[in-house]
Amino acid sequence: MHTHPPPIDPQARGRLAERLARRYLEARGMVLETCNYRCRLGEIDLIMRHGRCLVFVEVRQRRNHRFGGAAESIDARKRRKLIAAARHYLLRLRHPPQAARFDVVLLEGEPPHCSIHWLQNAFEASD
Repeated sequence: MHTHPPPIDPQARGRLAERLARRYLEARGMVLETCNYRCRLGEIDLIMRHGRCLVFVEVRQRRNHRFGGAAESIDARKRRKLIAAARHYLLRLRHPPQAARFDVVLLEGEPPHCSIHWLQNAFEASD
């Protein structure tokens, strides 16, 4: 008889996806500033430095393509919340960065066995 592992709750799956995304980005030279930055305007999964650029990273995970890929899940409302939270974070900094951008890390499949796609500069703050 073949048994399946117990399902992972959505919050645990999200934490695992964020850890995988963080390791992936760190292996490519990015340095973590903070995880799960929250304010009344929204939440940012990862805030990292890439050289002199501050990068706000949204991590998206999809088990399959049935309902579209992870990129399609970032609608205009979600982008507005990310931009507002990023502005809130930037206002708190004593020394603002020279540049900032929004990246998306897409994990498709079931962690830890998933494909990872890194979309740099996925959208602009003017979107």
